Amino acid sequence: MSGSSAFQSVGRRVIDTEAAALTALSASLGESFDAAVALILAAKGRVIVSGMGKSGHIARKIAATFASTGTPAHFVHPAEASHGDLGMLAKGDVVIVLSNSGETPELSDIVAYTRRFAIPLIGVASRPDSTLCRQSDIPLVLPQLGEACGTGVVPTISTTMTLALGDALAIALMEHRKFTPENFRDVHPGGKLGARLSKVADLMHTGDELPMVRPDTPMGDVLLTISQKGFGVAGIATPDGRLAGVITDGDLRRHMQGLLDHTAAEVMTANPTTVPAGALAELAVAVMNDRKITCLFALNDAGRIAGILHIHDCLRAGVI
Repeated sequence: MSGSSAFQSVGRRVIDTEAAALTALSASLGESFDAAVALILAAKGRVIVSGMGKSGHIARKIAATFASTGTPAHFVHPAEASHGDLGMLAKGDVVIVLSNSGETPELSDIVAYTRRFAIPLIGVASRPDSTLCRQSDIPLVLPQLGEACGTGVVPTISTTMTLALGDALAIALMEHRKFTPENFRDVHPGGKLGARLSKVADLMHTGDELPMVRPDTPMGDVLLTISQKGFGVAGIATPDGRLAGVITDGDLRRHMQGLLDHTAAEVMTANPTTVPAGALAELAVAVMNDRKITCLFALNDAGRIAGILHIHDCLRAGVI
């Protein structure tokens, strides 16, 4: 067997072993999981997640996932907690402590603090008779499956299961709270994901930038508006701010004969395609692609003109 094939064999063995562990974890979920979710939902404060070593890295990620999915949370390092950061815990909070063995000595102060001040404690460990599980209000016990290294000393299966358990809690909470993609974008505005979750209202042009004319506007003035505003279209607004129609290049070509003798209302296409200002910009892009157009007027909740979105705005924002 070549060196490369040997490496692949080890890699597949580790991944298959961890996949089997996650299946076992899924099967092990029970009433304690329901109780943990209910406890967090009832909390008036934040979720404090703590752990030492590799469990600490997992705890940071779990806290970040909670915070980005509608459950206020932060990580507290157990060693720092013993030197003043216990003050970050307060009545109304829920504490989640991670320790595969359930006997990590650095966690003793944070566990004792929760007991002293009646702060609910969720313990995650693989031994139900461990100190952490016995002290917890709700113990979440991981299946005892060893580690993927074969020697039982490298945190692999245990950390993978703990991470997955944290994700399971976060998504259960998120779905119960009906946390939407729009909510997610509010706490995750950066990067490609933030761009994909941008709303039309975040990118559209408003006010004096809008290429708007009245129904009785002479076509000579309409052409001037189209040229000045640079969107290649003009919108025809009713007196109460609604969109009566649009004039595009196609409309101009269809009325080329005697164009300047017409008014905007005589040339426009009525009932044009629009998009809600509160919709995701990604939806607007899909509509533009489907209709083979380059811009859309956006309407507010009352059905009145709120802005205009061009395909180039979406490109610049990284939506496409």
